[in-house]
Amino acid sequence: MSNSTLNLKAPRIEVVDALRGFAIMSIMLLHNIEHFDYYNFPEALPEWMKVLDKIIWETLFFLFGGKSYAIFALLFGFSFYIQNDNQEKLDKDFRGRFLWRLILLLGFGFINTIFYEGDILMIYAVLGIILIPVCKWNDKTVFIIAVILMLQPVEWFRYFYALLHPEYVFGPNLSDSFFGSMGAYLTSSSFLDYVIGNLSIGRFASIAWSWENGRFFQAPSLFMLGMLLGRKKLFITSAESNQFWKKALQYAVILFIPLFVLKTFLPEIVLRKAELTSLSIIISSWSNFAFMAVLVSAFILIYPKERVNKLLSKLIPFGKMSLTNYIMQSVVGAFIYYRYGLGMVEYTGATYSLLIGITLFILQISFCTWWMKTHKQGPLEYIWHKATWISFGKNKNF
Repeated sequence: MSNSTLNLKAPRIEVVDALRGFAIMSIMLLHNIEHFDYYNFPEALPEWMKVLDKIIWETLFFLFGGKSYAIFALLFGFSFYIQNDNQEKLDKDFRGRFLWRLILLLGFGFINTIFYEGDILMIYAVLGIILIPVCKWNDKTVFIIAVILMLQPVEWFRYFYALLHPEYVFGPNLSDSFFGSMGAYLTSSSFLDYVIGNLSIGRFASIAWSWENGRFFQAPSLFMLGMLLGRKKLFITSAESNQFWKKALQYAVILFIPLFVLKTFLPEIVLRKAELTSLSIIISSWSNFAFMAVLVSAFILIYPKERVNKLLSKLIPFGKMSLTNYIMQSVVGAFIYYRYGLGMVEYTGATYSLLIGITLFILQISFCTWWMKTHKQGPLEYIWHKATWISFGKNKNF
C-alpha cells in the first residue's frame, strides 16, 4: 500500500475504540455470569450469597443484556463505513472485498463456535451482507429501511394474526428444543463432545434464539444506523455532533422509561400467550435499543471530560483488539466453566463468576495495552486484515 493511500485514510476515532472496548468488556461479564450458556446455579451456597447472586444477575442484565451486543452491531456498521469510505476516496469499489471479509469473519465465528455456541460473529457475517447493496443508497432510504427493520415487522404480523385468530396457538420455540438437547453434551468431560455439540446442536440453538428474539431484524438495522452515523461524522467531536448526542440522550431516556415499564407489566396487561410473546419481543427490542442509545450517548458526551477520559481511554487498546478479545474470552471462559476444563460451573454463582470475569478483563486489557505498544493491530485483527487484502490473481482490487 502506497503512502498516498495511507494519507487518504481517516485517522482512528479514539472514542469509537473505547466504546467498542466497553461493549466487549460488558459482553465478557455477561458471558461469565451465564457460564457461557451453561446455566447451572450451585445450591450449596449460603443464602446471603444467593441473594447477592440474584442482585448481580438482574443488575448486569438490566445494564448490558441486549445492549452490549447492540453497541457492537452499531459499531460494526460504522467500521464498514470507514473502510468503504477509504476505498471510495481511491475510486475503488469495496463491496466485493467486503463480501470476502465477511466470509473470513464467518471462519472466525466457526472457530469461536467450537468453544462457545453463542457466537455472534457467524450471524454478523451473514446479516452483514445487507450493507453491500445499501451502502449505495441515499441517507433517507437507508434510514427508512433501518426503521422498518427496527419495528420488528415479522412479530407485528404474528401479533395481528394471533389477534384475528383467537383459536390459533403458536407452537413452542424451536430454540427451547435445541437448548434442551444441549444437556446431552454439556455434562460430558470430553472436549470433542463439546466441539461436535456446539457446531451442531448449540449452533442451531443460537441461530433459532436469535431469530425468535428479533435479532435478525435488529442487527441489520443497527448496522445501517452505524453506517449513517459515520456518514454524518457524528463520532467526530464537533459542536454539531455534541448537540446530536445531547438530543439523542434526552430522547432515549424519554423513550426507555415507558418502554421498560410497559415491558415489565406487559404480562399483566396481555393475558393471551400468543399475543404476549410477539409484543414482548417487540417491546424488549425497542427498550434495549433505547437504553443502548442512552449508554452510547452518555459515553460519547462524558468521554472528553479530562478525568473521565483518563479512565475510559484505557479501553482503547482493548477495543482495537475486539476480535482477538472476543474469541479469547470464549476459549478461556469455556475452559474455566465447562466440564472438560476446570468445571467451575459446579461452584460459581453470579458473584464468583463476575469476579472471574473482572479478573479475565484485567488480564486481557493488560495484555492488549502491552501488545499495542509495539503493534498496530491485535493478532487476529492482523490476520483478518492481511487475508482481507490478499490478491486474487491479477486483480488486486479484489
